[in-house]
Amino acid sequence: MKLNRRNLLRNLAGMAGIFKLTEGAVPAQRNLNRNSSPSALKITDMRFALVASNYDYPIIRIDTNQGVYGLGEVRDAGREGTALTLKPHLIGRDPLSIEPILDSIRNFASHQRMGGGYSAIDMALHDIAGKVYGVPAWRLVGSKYRDKIRIYCDTDQSKDPKVFAERMKERKKMGFTFFKMDLGTSLVSHRPGAINSRGTATEKGIQYLCEYVQAIRDEIGYEAPLATDHFGALTVNDSIRYARAFERYDLAWAEDMIQVGHLGAGGDAPKNWRAYKELKEATTTPICTGESLFGLEEGFRDLIENRAVDIIHPDPLTSGAIRETKRIGDFAAMHGVQVAIHFAGSPVGCMAAVHMAATLKDMLAMENHAVDIPWWNSLVNGPSKPIVDHGFITVPDTPGLGVELNEAAVKEHLRKGGYFEPTPQYDDYILDRFRIGGPYPHLDENGKPVVSR
Repeated sequence: MKLNRRNLLRNLAGMAGIFKLTEGAVPAQRNLNRNSSPSALKITDMRFALVASNYDYPIIRIDTNQGVYGLGEVRDAGREGTALTLKPHLIGRDPLSIEPILDSIRNFASHQRMGGGYSAIDMALHDIAGKVYGVPAWRLVGSKYRDKIRIYCDTDQSKDPKVFAERMKERKKMGFTFFKMDLGTSLVSHRPGAINSRGTATEKGIQYLCEYVQAIRDEIGYEAPLATDHFGALTVNDSIRYARAFERYDLAWAEDMIQVGHLGAGGDAPKNWRAYKELKEATTTPICTGESLFGLEEGFRDLIENRAVDIIHPDPLTSGAIRETKRIGDFAAMHGVQVAIHFAGSPVGCMAAVHMAATLKDMLAMENHAVDIPWWNSLVNGPSKPIVDHGFITVPDTPGLGVELNEAAVKEHLRKGGYFEPTPQYDDYILDRFRIGGPYPHLDENGKPVVSR
């Protein structure tokens, strides 16, 4: 068409008609959560319920001004206070601002149980956001790579190899396809010549330990993954001796072997990537660690970048729950390091970990430490029961974490403190004087700071 002034005006008039027809029109939207107005959502409170179990479960609840609440969980055997002390940093804030909130409390998180508060808050915020937007928590951080999460569980050890193997056989009958055994030096401490002056196994003692591994391999076969843990207070050199002896059993991994030396004892050892790299390079047994570490930058980066282990083993209730543990897992995948998930908490933390694990590109298996607790499943409603079904957990597609507490069951197993009672003892003021350039606050007639939020 020849472009002239008349044609141009005619075209503009037609476009104006289209704009008129669509003016004020809004595309149809379905499945909106009309119980919440996200733009006006504010955090109003944080409370807790402490469940008594094999490892106590500190469950927290973040409340909002619109009745939507989120559940989270502090690391097993930790304490609710690690989350509740962060309450002043949450009150009045928009719970949908997940990353800004987590950024503001990150400096209060650390390794071992001190990562529990940050992690519990992460879970609760994703629970709230999922409920408000009508999507499962996994959708807030990515896409699913799997619909079910493969589960492994610890098995009580016995000094009789046959009994130990029989217990593992029972796990197989329950449908588990991934196994783990504790292989503590204490198993052979009663046998002559098994323990040296350092309290670790001699060469003879290590051969005795191998009898347990052989008995279980005879029972479950070599095609099934079998991991080992809880060796006792081992140095790097001790760990190398043990790991080399286990090579012929084709273990899935040897976990947290180094417990003394270098940076000290226990949970400090995984922070020393050089020690773990020395161990890894000395054996073909896959080496795994990480359950006591928080954060990618703070805990896992050196292990991964330096390929100091074959497998990282974050516990989401310490490592940063959903968002941070996914960062860790994705970073590991970029560097060719595999991921397994440590977990020993309640169904609340369990399902949060399941949402996260579903989004990881490469995930071996996730632990559950409660398959022998008969009332564990009853603590929540929502997931299909049993939650661990023939060695797998189905990833929920329901909003948030997909769990609601069974109030009666939780109350039956409380340790202390009541069922989500008010927590005024954790109320505090974020003082202006702690803000950059902020003045000291004025005091009201009761001597309390007057702070403008």
